Amino acid sequence: MSETTVLGIIVPCYNENEILQRSSEILLSLLNRYIEEKRISQQSFLGLIDDGSKDRSWELIKKLSMDHKQIKAIRLSTNRGHQYALLAGLFEYNLQADCLVSLDADLQDDIDVIQVMIDKFLQGNEIVYGVRRKRPDDGFFKKGTALMFYTFLKSMGANVIHNHADFRLTSRRVIEELKKYREVNLFLRGLFPLLGFNSAIVYYDRRERLGGTTKYPLRRMISLAMDGITSFSIVPLRLITFIGFAVFFICLFLMVYALLAYINNKTIAGWFSTVLPFYFLGGIQILCIGIIGEYLGKIYKEVKGRPRFIIEERI
Repeated sequence: MSETTVLGIIVPCYNENEILQRSSEILLSLLNRYIEEKRISQQSFLGLIDDGSKDRSWELIKKLSMDHKQIKAIRLSTNRGHQYALLAGLFEYNLQADCLVSLDADLQDDIDVIQVMIDKFLQGNEIVYGVRRKRPDDGFFKKGTALMFYTFLKSMGANVIHNHADFRLTSRRVIEELKKYREVNLFLRGLFPLLGFNSAIVYYDRRERLGGTTKYPLRRMISLAMDGITSFSIVPLRLITFIGFAVFFICLFLMVYALLAYINNKTIAGWFSTVLPFYFLGGIQILCIGIIGEYLGKIYKEVKGRPRFIIEERI
């Protein structure tokens, strides 16, 4: 490692009053240990991003910043979601560090592998992905849906790192290039592999939360999955065309079948030829309209060109 390397640790926070004191102390202890061992520069810092918290998180952040000069912080004007808060932190502090490491405030990501990430960075890798080796606290449903999510994204053509969330190291140059991507529908897990650059993977075991509850309930997980699919693939739109052809040929087959059944007097008058195609085609049409509507909604958000986040206060 190099004592001239400035490391910034970026932590998005939303209603983390319960664990913020403890997690900040743990991360500051890590930074100070690396500085004492001359692994990183004394200018290294901890950047806390308050995503419009409704609890006392911001008051606690201000107090922590007064007690520790290594803490920098920004507060967004309203809750914009994890991806936007993370992006705000990366953009705000990129020019103040040689590399930035992003992770969640609950410290389920193993911070001990940050040392390995920095080693990989100094070896010439500009993006280092933290990939979960195990998910001991996740139930069967969450593990199953996560596997389906990554597999489905891959099948849709999106280049994502399996079992990678947002625990990663990025160089200054990577974030400067990321600034050129102006899309409103953010899915950072797909954007970073899209950037290219030399990259490496560091594996770690997921830990228990320091406290509090997850900020990613099922509703937000589904929303994130939809953003990932619609932001990086038009395959669902193409599927509509294939579905149209498939339905057309199925209808031809049903017409022939219905005609033969009618000739042989083996039908209930009007049921097969009316009700079954009605339900079948109705379901297909609703599905296709839903897919098109999802993409139209994304276009609607993009063309407005509204700011992705607004920083209300800086420390």
